[in-house]
Amino acid sequence: MEVVFRLTAACVAAALLALVLKKGTPEIALVLTLAAVSVGLLSLGETARSLAALFGTLQSQSGLGEEWFAPLYKTVGIAAVVRIGGDLCRDAGETALAGVIETAGTVCALAVAAPLMEGVVNLVLHLKP
Repeated sequence: MEVVFRLTAACVAAALLALVLKKGTPEIALVLTLAAVSVGLLSLGETARSLAALFGTLQSQSGLGEEWFAPLYKTVGIAAVVRIGGDLCRDAGETALAGVIETAGTVCALAVAAPLMEGVVNLVLHLKP
């Protein structure tokens, strides 16, 4: 929980500094934003490892194969990348590129989830009398 408070404080500070820099040197403001994003994501490493361990435990306890959990992991990863990439494009004033990223993310998330949906449909069909 303290990670999110530190991360929020650092990101707000970087955003305020980028706002000041954007008037004179927008390129440096964008680099500062990219650096803050990188540091922020790296600071979440331990929390992400803990979550991965928990999901691994849940998977082994459930007796379900990785094919049921992998689409979930991939979809969450796609969503995170799309959110950050879209926001960075918007910050750079490129809303059209942000829209392309979001559309690509939607298509990729559906493609990743398709085998899971197929598996659920097959499971339901086998349960029918």
